Formats: sequence, structure tokens, C-alpha cells
Amino acid sequence: MTGSTGGPVVVGLGATPTDLGMVRLAAREADTHGRSLALVHAFNWEAALAGPSLAGSRDTAEELIARAATAANEVAPAVPVSGEIVEGAPVGVLVRRSETAFLVAIGDGGMTGCGRCVPADAPAVQLAARAGCPVLVVRPEPPPPGPVLVGVDGSPGSRAALDFAFGCAARRPARVIVVRVVEPGRPDGDDDPLGALVAEARRHHPEVAAECHTVHGDPGTVLVEQSRSAQVALVGARGDQPGRGMLGEVSQTLLYHAPAPVIVVRGLVSAVPAGA
Repeated sequence: MTGSTGGPVVVGLGATPTDLGMVRLAAREADTHGRSLALVHAFNWEAALAGPSLAGSRDTAEELIARAATAANEVAPAVPVSGEIVEGAPVGVLVRRSETAFLVAIGDGGMTGCGRCVPADAPAVQLAARAGCPVLVVRPEPPPPGPVLVGVDGSPGSRAALDFAFGCAARRPARVIVVRVVEPGRPDGDDDPLGALVAEARRHHPEVAAECHTVHGDPGTVLVEQSRSAQVALVGARGDQPGRGMLGEVSQTLLYHAPAPVIVVRGLVSAVPAGA
């Protein structure tokens, strides 16, 4: 399974106007990659029927989409924007849309501000685990104009993330910081696997400046710290097991705690050439 090469950037709108920062960032991503922007609001009919006015709930949803479209046009006026209200649970709707999307964006729901209390069924976590394309999880605060950070461990998922990171950096433009974390007690290796992987990924984007770092420590902790100065952090969904419904410990740690927006790269593993 590979992500859709011609698909839009899909934005999952919540029930409040606080998603406008996410919409702006997603619109910039769409502009950067030459994609259209699809604003999707999942309409919960059960909740609407329990409310005082079904028409009022629908009107509120339409107003949210209109405000989001205006915000997107302000930062990326050349990007085509569409809006749709879809019946169903938000995560399920976005998982289905991810089958034909280039990227799906969702807010983090305040995960970075609640310490260790993040539930495993948080919408951003569920979407990142089940989507068929890369998932952008956006923070409430705008990111700094820093580098593109990517964590690499040599697995197919991290190699897909590395390729995607170079594509992101080439279109911004920005430099790429590639970090390989060696856990305590494990050998570094006799060769230079990181340099070889970066050279292969950079072959398609030779104009992108890249820095490679091998750091000793806990992978999640190191990458969270490194992400503080990044404009976006990328990671594979799960080391050597890129299957649906699963997230690795490192990707979960970044989702929960990284201050930067996080792109969990999935749905692209089979696009990585064999032996790359």
C-alpha cells in the first residue's frame, strides 16, 4: 500500500474554531507539495439528534468549514479548497479518506499539555495507527522556522520517513537533521549505515542540506528534545512492523510529547526501493 501520489491534503475539523491553526499549517503543507486541501467535518447524527436543534448543529458545522476555508485562503490563496460534512465517527471517516489522500492532518487534542495521561484512544493516536497515508499531528502553538527532523533506525518504516523528509525539506526549503539513536548497551555498528541511507535518500534531492547525528540514549527522549527547534518532526509508524493498527514506542512518544508538529509516515513503505 502506498499513499496517493495525486491525492489532497485532508484536514479533520473538530467541533470548535480552535482548529484554525491546524488548518493554516495544513494549507501551507498543501501549498508546499502542490496539493489541494479537503476540509472534512464528521457530523455525529446521534449527538445532533440529542441536541436542541438539528438544523443548528448542521449550521454550526457549515460555519466551521467556512471559517476554516477562509483561514486556508489567507495563508495559501493558490491552493484549491473544498469542504464536506460527512456522517460518521471522526477517526473512521478520516481513515477512509486516508486511502486516497496524500496526507491527513489532525489536531493533537492537547496531548502535549497533559503529561502522562494521554489515552491510547485519543483521535490523533488512533488515526496515526490506522491511516493509509502519512498523518500530520498539529500542535496548538505554531512551530519555529527550524529544520526538518527525522528519526532513522534502518527499518523500512524509518527509510520511508527519511525519503518523505527530504521531499518535505526540498519544497520548503529547509535542511534535514537525521538522527539515529543508539540505546545504551547496544553497539554502534562497524559500518556507516546512516550515511549510506541518507546518501540514497538525498539522491533525489541533492540540493537539500543534511546533517547526520548518531546519539546515545533513549530514542523517544532524544527525538523529543531534538524536536524543540524543528519546524516538523518525522518518524516511521513502527520500526520493523509497519502494519495497520500499530504504533511503535518511539512514534507514540513523539506524538505525546514532541512540541513540534509530527508526521507519522505510513502507507509508503512499499514505495521504498528494495535494497535502498
